[in-house]
Amino acid sequence: MKLSKIEELQEDYDVIIAGGGLGGLTAANILGANGHRVLLAEQHFQLGGLATWFKRKGHVFDVALHGFPIGMKKTLRKYWSKELAEHIVQVKSIRYDNPQFSVDSDFTETDFTNILVNQFEQPREHVQAFYKELAEMNFYDDRSMSNRELFDKYFPGRNDIVRLLMEPITYANGSTLDEPAITYGIVFSNFMSKGVYTFLGGTDLMINMMEAELLKNNVDVIRSATFEKVIVENGKVAGAVINGRKVKTKTVLSNGNLLKTIHDWTGDENFSGDFMNKVNAVRLNNSSCQVYMGLKKGESFDYIGDLLFTSTKAEFDPAAIVSRDVTSRTYSVYYPEIRPGSDDYTVVASMNADYKDWAEMPEAEYKQAKQRLIDDTIAHLDKYIPGIADKIDYVEAATPRTFERYTLHHGGASFGTKFEGLEVSMELPGEIGGLFHTGSVGIIMSGWLGAANYGAITANNVDKYLFSN
Repeated sequence: MKLSKIEELQEDYDVIIAGGGLGGLTAANILGANGHRVLLAEQHFQLGGLATWFKRKGHVFDVALHGFPIGMKKTLRKYWSKELAEHIVQVKSIRYDNPQFSVDSDFTETDFTNILVNQFEQPREHVQAFYKELAEMNFYDDRSMSNRELFDKYFPGRNDIVRLLMEPITYANGSTLDEPAITYGIVFSNFMSKGVYTFLGGTDLMINMMEAELLKNNVDVIRSATFEKVIVENGKVAGAVINGRKVKTKTVLSNGNLLKTIHDWTGDENFSGDFMNKVNAVRLNNSSCQVYMGLKKGESFDYIGDLLFTSTKAEFDPAAIVSRDVTSRTYSVYYPEIRPGSDDYTVVASMNADYKDWAEMPEAEYKQAKQRLIDDTIAHLDKYIPGIADKIDYVEAATPRTFERYTLHHGGASFGTKFEGLEVSMELPGEIGGLFHTGSVGIIMSGWLGAANYGAITANNVDKYLFSN
């Protein structure tokens, strides 16, 4: 049931899910289909978390980065519906353009191997050995090798190859060269198999179809609902406070930021000292800036690729990617065919960012910085879409402060936590009976596919807990 008032909630539920990102949505759908009484409480006025959209002046702007692996098709079919899975379509072209090289690829293993062999002059058997090592990685493997060491092993001294292989993953989930290599290998292997895919009809259609499935499975959904507190009694979840109202429940599944779940919603005093030592070592991932551009009715541009990774930096530099002095941008390009029946062209520029660069900025300076972000992005995009400034009728920018406001994530974190957050997330139920978490942790659980799959994993754990208690 779609609820509009807090008073419409039942007195108690088997599980309350705090947050309607893809992890929370997927978990809710599975648990509802299994017959549990589920409440999904979302603080925003629409579902989706960072897989979301907004409308301005007749344009629909997708917020999430444009692309995910083929595995999303299987995940939607298994945990949602055949109809949702049928909307997954492959994008045609991923382009790179920077001072070191220009590459156009369909992002399949075959094509990428040929690029490394022919354009970057690597022995084929050497490239195949690199792929083989990545394909055999699992999240529970030894974490001692870093991304830097992995690339030094296979491509020593080749910053250009590191850029080719690393940059898209850095844009997609915040990976750095100092992360454990498995955080790169698992994500890269997921993408680098059969190409990059997107949802035909746009994010808005996908989330609306998901909400319809939730309602079919008798999940209560309430939006604009602030989750305030997990009620803990005798080491177990006993309820939750939502918009000031206490609701009984056996389990809470948080789809919020991991650190917010622990520090703000549950309270440090409810956890053991050893566990809190692990929590205090968890680092947040970086945030993002975006510039959204919509074209005037009747305006268009030639095909420039679906995803365009660009940089003006002479060499690959992960620190520069998050700098306020922007040198690297990813353009997600939305042609009318992405929303059948539409004639709208939109472009979303995404830039990784550091929250602290934006957090304390005085309001006047903040507005100037946002306008500079817009102006510089449009000027840069002119290289690929000549005359773009005259074609635009709406433009807007988002910063880490924007992401913090809409997601309530500490630090406006777009990609959750660093790798150590995964262990903390998975150990929550061992600390407090009935407390679970799903969301962007450990990088490999980031992105649309990772978020949905982690939601499925956690839903199964919740299901087992409910039946055993």
